[in-house]
Amino acid sequence: MLLLNPGGNYLDGTLGGGGHALFFMEKLTEDACYIGIDRDGEAIAFARERLKAYSNVVLYRGVFSDIEAAMREAQVDALDGVLLDLGVSSHQIDADARGFAFREGVPLDMRMDSAQDVSAADILADYSEEELSRIFREFGEERRARCIARAVVRQRQNEALLVSDQLMAAIRRCVSGKFLTKSYARIFQALRIEVNAELQILEHALHTAVDCLKPGGRIGVIAYHSLEDRIVKHFFREQENPCTCPPELPYCVCGKTPRLKRVKPFLIVPQEEEIQQNPRARSAHFRVGEKI
Repeated sequence: MLLLNPGGNYLDGTLGGGGHALFFMEKLTEDACYIGIDRDGEAIAFARERLKAYSNVVLYRGVFSDIEAAMREAQVDALDGVLLDLGVSSHQIDADARGFAFREGVPLDMRMDSAQDVSAADILADYSEEELSRIFREFGEERRARCIARAVVRQRQNEALLVSDQLMAAIRRCVSGKFLTKSYARIFQALRIEVNAELQILEHALHTAVDCLKPGGRIGVIAYHSLEDRIVKHFFREQENPCTCPPELPYCVCGKTPRLKRVKPFLIVPQEEEIQQNPRARSAHFRVGEKI
């Protein structure tokens, strides 16, 4: 759905291990240019080795909203396609030292770029009860956010929360066994989003991507939780119908014109066979838009 011009310019804003890049490169011609962005130095190194057979790949270390900077490095003026595969890569989830999983003994890090200043442990140590409650509620959609924030603040008075076991203990004080695993996932998700400013970067990246697409170029976004998918869905709808005129007016006077049209089907989800091969794809929501 994205690869309409085999000789075009494509940008992968969330390179990860280079799986999508390899799929694209097997179908692109030598005249094409494929730009891969990732903030994780380990991912860049791994993808560089995986894609070393291709001379028309440009890798750029940065956040996925750094589209224009990556294009300048690749000496590309416009794009035929943009792919954003959001969330955490399998490598980051599986690497205990990165701190993304709620397995026992995992450090509370969660930085997608190890050079970032603030880790999850820093947030748990420094944020007020009100700030912690806000991010647990807004980014984790956790109903027991206030109680968990209060438990964290009480616990850190006796010990710094440095590993997953300590945070999980605070969560257990507020959530019963039946709902515990989901609350673990929500709180860890909330911290990861806050550490990496994921939603702010996504908003910026979507606007920049459309600016940089050629007419007829496409943007595809794979989201894994409702907060991301809601942002993408609303963005596509607003770009398709940006008019802000009151509905009672007989015609548009605001002058805003559509920049994007959604590509049907409006939502693509993995088939059962895909889920069996990759269980982590179960929650994936894929949406595609085409620049007008």
